[in-house]
Amino acid sequence: MVGREKELSIHFVPGSCRLVEEEVNIPNRRVLVTGATGLLGRAVHKEFQQNNWHAVGCGFRRARPKFEQVNLLDSNAVHHIIHDFQPHVIVHCAAERRPDVKLKFCRWLFLYIMKNHSKFHERVMSSAVGAFLIYISSDYVFDGTNPPYREEDIPAPLNLYGKTKLDGEKAVLENNLGAAVLRIPILYGEVEKLEESAVTVMFDKVQFSNKSANMDHWQQRFPTHVKDVATVCRQLAEKRMLDPSIKGTFHWSGNEQMTKYEMACAIADAFNLPSSHLRPITDSPVLGAQRPRNAQLDCSKLETLGIGQRTPFRIGIKESLWPFLIDKRWRQTVFH
Repeated sequence: MVGREKELSIHFVPGSCRLVEEEVNIPNRRVLVTGATGLLGRAVHKEFQQNNWHAVGCGFRRARPKFEQVNLLDSNAVHHIIHDFQPHVIVHCAAERRPDVKLKFCRWLFLYIMKNHSKFHERVMSSAVGAFLIYISSDYVFDGTNPPYREEDIPAPLNLYGKTKLDGEKAVLENNLGAAVLRIPILYGEVEKLEESAVTVMFDKVQFSNKSANMDHWQQRFPTHVKDVATVCRQLAEKRMLDPSIKGTFHWSGNEQMTKYEMACAIADAFNLPSSHLRPITDSPVLGAQRPRNAQLDCSKLETLGIGQRTPFRIGIKESLWPFLIDKRWRQTVFH
């Protein structure tokens, strides 16, 4: 796992294609990313990999060939990947919508790591500790009535999603005192399909300007780029490897406050598209799960540690959505 390994690569030149065995350096810092096939997990895996970490990602249905296929509900499978890889850090991006299953898995995973802790390399950390666990949680653990929320504020989730996230937090911190919980808000980034993010899914409504579209203008959100969250995870892990007191609950968020209507208008502006067909709805939503009006997260704890970065929404959304422009998709369909 550490040092140098043999790796096969394909060398192609016109008229010739051959396999070549090459030696590659394997970084000595190891991170395991669960949910590595998802929007956030992909960004976290990439961030660690590009910053001198040996990153292994695991997923389930979409895992192969890039990631390890692991069913996180299979205790033997989880045992084997942790035992074989011996990660210094685990970033738990995987999500389970069923609350009972999610809580059971979280408790099992963190109990396993406590009982089977691996030693950090002496050059990385002088004392033997367990794998540093970063559990991804949500701003939905708060009810949105008294923002901004600090880490020590008492959670009061309004819906099942927030309640299961809070249950996961409790399972993590009760079973591993050295773990970290990272609460984050609504995410966007380089999506594989628009439906992967509640931000990017609005793009077609923005583009089809011949049809009016109702957009929520009640709930205050703080859209956050997954690249920024990935950077926070890496920086947090690297700080922890130097300082074992880095643990507990942390918040990270973008700092641009927007409703979905305002996000949609910003998207239209970024691509020079009309926005007059977008209709702001200022009433509290009647249907669906109850949502916090404003669950703004106070991020000063991480900022004080010198951790974090923020991508301006206009820049990040343009980078994320340009492949999904209608004109571009039409040309791809016709010519490919």
